[in-house]
This record gives sequence, C-alpha cells and structure tokens, in this order.
Amino acid sequence: MIRSSMYLSILVAAGMSSGGVEPPVPKTAIRFAGDKVLVVPGKTLSLDNRHLTVAAWVKFDDTRGSQVFLNRDRADSQFTFYLFRDRIRFLIRHRPDAYLHANMEAPDPGTWIHLAGSYDGQDICLYRNGILIGRTPAPGHMAPSNADLFVGSLNDYERFFRGEMADIRLWTRTLNREEIAAVARGEETGPLDKGLLARWTERDATSGDLISQLPGKLRAESRKKGSMLINGKAEGFRGIWYYNQPSHDEYVYKYSGGLGTYCAKHIPMAWYAPAVKKTFFVFGGTDANNSTLLHMVSFYDHRSGLIARPTILLDKKTTDAHDNPVLNLDDQGYLWIFSSSHGTARPSYICRSTKPYSIERFELVWTGNFSYPQPFFFPKRGFLFLHTHYADGRTLCLTTSRNGKVWTPRVLLSHIGLGHYQISFPWKEKMGTAFNMHPRPQGLNWRTNLYYMESEDFGKTWRSASGTTLDMPLAEAKNPALVHDYAAEGLKVYMKDLNYDSRGNPIILYITSKGYESGPENMPRTWTTAHWNGNAWEIRGQIVSDSNYDTGCLHVESDTTWRIIGPTETGPQPYNPGGEMAMWLTRDAGASWTRVARLTHDSPYNHTYARRPVNAQPEFYAFWADGNARKPSASRLYFCTRDGKVFRMPVDMHGQNM
Repeated sequence: MIRSSMYLSILVAAGMSSGGVEPPVPKTAIRFAGDKVLVVPGKTLSLDNRHLTVAAWVKFDDTRGSQVFLNRDRADSQFTFYLFRDRIRFLIRHRPDAYLHANMEAPDPGTWIHLAGSYDGQDICLYRNGILIGRTPAPGHMAPSNADLFVGSLNDYERFFRGEMADIRLWTRTLNREEIAAVARGEETGPLDKGLLARWTERDATSGDLISQLPGKLRAESRKKGSMLINGKAEGFRGIWYYNQPSHDEYVYKYSGGLGTYCAKHIPMAWYAPAVKKTFFVFGGTDANNSTLLHMVSFYDHRSGLIARPTILLDKKTTDAHDNPVLNLDDQGYLWIFSSSHGTARPSYICRSTKPYSIERFELVWTGNFSYPQPFFFPKRGFLFLHTHYADGRTLCLTTSRNGKVWTPRVLLSHIGLGHYQISFPWKEKMGTAFNMHPRPQGLNWRTNLYYMESEDFGKTWRSASGTTLDMPLAEAKNPALVHDYAAEGLKVYMKDLNYDSRGNPIILYITSKGYESGPENMPRTWTTAHWNGNAWEIRGQIVSDSNYDTGCLHVESDTTWRIIGPTETGPQPYNPGGEMAMWLTRDAGASWTRVARLTHDSPYNHTYARRPVNAQPEFYAFWADGNARKPSASRLYFCTRDGKVFRMPVDMHGQNM
C-alpha cells in the first residue's frame, strides 16, 4: 500500500464559491450513540467507479478519536467520509496502490454542519455548508466493489459515529458547486434527482432499518458491535504466506515465506497453563487460497498428546503477517488475544475467552491501534503492555490495564532516530526489553545498536542492566541503556529473543550482519548472545546462518545450559528467510555451542520463526511454520519436543475437534 506522505488539499477561499448563504439546520435527525451502524447491502448499490457524490447533515457529540459517518468496503479501499485527528476527510482510493483525501478542520461539537464530498475521476472535493473548502487531485478511479455501505461506522464493529445525521444522500454522478449549494439549502426535487441513488432521513431509520425513499427500496439492517468475531472452527492448520519489499533479484523479496508465527516482535504466541496441562497458542492462519489473514487459536494437551482443532477468532481483512496475534492468560485462566496492526491503516483488537482455559468462544473487549504487541499479565496487577506506535517512525510505548478493557494513556518510552524494534519478556515482577534503533534518515533497513532496559515497578521507572535510572523517554543514541555500539562497527542488528538466568540477569539473542539485502555479500550473519553477568555484558557469537530473518528462540535451562531452536541450516531457498531447523546447546553460558540435532531435512520449503511458549514444557518446546521463500505456497505448522522430535500439525482434521 502506498499512502500519501502529505496532504494535497487545495484550500479554496469562501468568497470564490457560489451559494454561500447560511443553510437552515435540520429539525429531525438519525441518532447515533457510538454503538450503532446501519448497513446497505452492497449488491443493491450500482455506483459508478469514476463519479460519486455523498452529502449529509452532521452534528458531533464530541470530536475525539476516529469516527466514520459513511464508508464502503474495508478501510481506505473505496471511499470513506470520516473524522480523524480533528480533521474531516473525504477519502478515495483512486488507484490500486494509493488513496488520497480532501480534508478540512472539524467543527465544534454540538454544531450542525452540512458536508458533501465528490469525485469525478480527477479531483476529490470537500464542501462545508455548500462551499468548496478542499480539493485534492487524484486521477484514476475506484475499484469495482460489491461491498456493503456502512452509515455511522467504518464497519460492523469499530470507529462508530457519536452524534446525529440528517438528509443523507448518495449520487452516482459528480454534482457541481451550484448543485451542492442547492443540496445544502435543502432543495428537494428537480435536477438534483438526476443520478440520485438513495436518500435517507430520520423517518427512514425506524426500528433499526434504513430504507431508501427512491424506487428500488435499498434496505439495511442494524448490526451489533462485536459481530466481527467468527468463533468458528477451521478445517486444520494452514499458515499465512506473506512477502515484504520486492528485491528484483534472484531472492525475489527482502523477506517472505510461511509467516504464521511471524514476527519475533510479537510476544508471546504460546502459553503453558499448568492448571489444565495445556499449551495454548495462536498463529496467523488463512484459507485454502491464502486470500486473507485469519487469527487462529489452538492448544496442545500434554496429558493426551493431542492437538485441538483451531478456532478462527476473526478475519483481519489483509494478508499482512504483521497483523498476526499474540496470547496471554490471566490468573483466572481466561485467554486474551491481542490482534495487531501494521501501522495505523487497520484497527487492532483485544478479545477474551468467554470461559477459562477454553478456545471455543471469545468476546471483543477493546478496539484501537497498536503494532508489534508484547503484553504480559502480572497476577494482582493486570496487564503491562509494551508495543509500537507509528509516529514519525516506530516509537516504543507502554500502557497498562487492570481488567484488559480500560487502559491507561499511552506512554512514550523511546524514540531515537526513526524508532526501534524491540523484544521483551518478564522475570518475576520485572519487565525487560531489548531493542535496536533505526537511524535517521536511513530508517529500518539500517537498524543497528543494541539497548536494554528494565522496570520493577510496573513500568513507572526504568533502569539499565547496571541499575542506572534512565531519563525517559530515551531520545539520544548514546545513553546508559546502550549494550553495544554496533553503528560504530557498521553492523545491522536483528532482534530474536530475550530470557534470563536464575538471578534475573538478561540474555539477549540477536543476529548481526553487514546489510539488509539477501545474499552472500552480507555474510556472516552471526547468532549472538549478550548476557549481563552482574558486572558487564558478555557478548558472544558462534552460530552462522544465511538470512537476517532466520529467527529462533532461546531456552535457559540453567545458568550455564542454554538451548537455541532455529533455522540455522541452509534450506531449499538459500539466503531467504528460514531454512532447516536445528537445535543447539551450550553448557558454558554461550562461550561455545554444539549442534545437538537437525530437526528437519530434505524439506521442500524453508522453515521459519521458531517461537518459545511462556512456561515451555518438554512436550511442546517450540513451534513454527514453513513455506516457499521465493513464491507463494502452502504453509504448514510444526512443533517440537525438547529432545528433538518434530510433529507437523494436520492441514485437514476431517471435522474432528482433537
């Protein structure tokens, strides 16, 4: 997706537009209380994809957050009329890879305003009270669509409008300035009926229905908030295939493959519950055509040795594996699934199981936005949620919640250069995070440096591993949290895992390389550990693999015995993400490593992103996915035991629950 990096609206002086008479305000209106949406079935809408005009009287109860009054199709995918960041926007996706909008300042709450937006295949225009306010050049046309039209929300479950609307009209042609001024004055008939597809007023919204006054009787049903959850059973375990950034060489993409357990910055994806002896896990699934990202949840029963047929939680309406989910368990056994977003283009969700230790049904408890989620539940305290917020890059942020439904305001922890990637994990009452930095102006492909900080007071204060209290938020590359200055060595840093020794000293697993591009030129790609020994960082690296995106997990079994499970062996698509899975062991705290098992061999696809459960048990010690790293393919899910046995999860469970 390509988004405009700046607003292109051309402001037009009010004196240059005709029809500048203050229009009369409506006497009756349709009430929206922030939980109501009216939906017009898409198959009844015969819209021209080059010519469109929409208009409505709008009065906001408040102008907080994002609120949508008219939308068709997914976010940013056809047209949307909405409030965002104190601006009114009329958005058109005018090309398959781009969308633009005309925008203006939002009105004061409690004030009636007549809004109209038009598109003619060349310009997006926005009108206030019949006067042209903004125009954005956007040559092209909207894609044909059979999607529903939503009135009062983005879709069934999010960005609800709070306020009133009246005299909502929709045309399949582009009205000129004089005609839009006449609409704002409330003119009823005549030439304005030409191309008028639908018009709705307060009397058309009785009993939750929205009925067109025009022939054809477009009808819509009221839908309930939360109905986006599927809560159905999948046929089996199919992982999402995804790619990022074409490289235009033999490696095809910067990274790609079966990324159902992607990425290392989504933590945790699995959690062992000793009360029921089950390891619950989530992954990015899909359908047989890899057409959409389905969030799925399952479990491995350690008593029976069986794996549960996965539940489909929701359809994320994308194929972007950055939207993969993560999982938490609270102290009562409820499962919490945090559904990520990649940036701000799509919403994020938090859902909770309706019963403890059950994957059968979930309820939606929160909608908003976060990326690279890393929540952890602390008994008696609630959730401490580290995550990324996109604002001038990737900023590291924190929020907390006692009940998972009401969250504290987002707190900025670090914004150095153009931001960071982080990996975090708790130890007893402590929360630690390790992160790199994206230098300005180069950005994420030049990620470098290694930092670590920790908090023992639920995120109120942070300190370095040596105990130095940090001045938050971090803003400079040289600060006490710096573990090693890799920028000075010209090396890139790719985060993989974080764990602790018996004293709570952190051990960070990461890969260093010479550059972001795939191929032998940037070798060696060295699996490295940084271990705080109580006085200094011990940095050691011996294992070498062939991709920056080879990702594994670090198990700490004693202060000196550590185990890595990861795709360190060359796979069928060399120098692409993943390879053949192997198991490595050190008995001297990372000073030397021995490969103790080749977990996979002779595979058709690369195996990728081995992930470690919280409280990992020997029977389900890591899980991952596979996929062709150079072209779309099927993707299967696997797990392994601590002693090196590998099991592939079934693609088709033939209707069985276990």
